[in-house]
Formats: sequence, C-alpha cells, structure tokens
Amino acid sequence: MAYTCQCGATIRYKQDLAKEQGEVYPTWKCRECLSEIPSVHAERIKHEHPS
Repeated sequence: MAYTCQCGATIRYKQDLAKEQGEVYPTWKCRECLSEIPSVHAERIKHEHPS
C-alpha cells in the first residue's frame, strides 16, 4: 500500500511520514513537503517497515 503525495513523493513506509501531535489525534505529513496525508492512508502506512 503506497500513497502518492501531491508533491510527487511516494509514501510507503513509516519513515516517509512526519508526525505532528494534535490536541486529540496526530496529524501525519509528507516528510518531503510537509503536506498533510489523509489519516486513512497514514494509519495503514505507519505500520509498514522496510525489510
């Protein structure tokens, strides 16, 4: 499962995400451009680790 950010970066693994703590829920962002990643995709991707 991969997500393509609006900047063109492919988000595949937890390392590709930047976590920003919100008041209740965290906000996940693209590590390249800091655009917000929809939580539906981020929640799946955050469990992926390169092997």
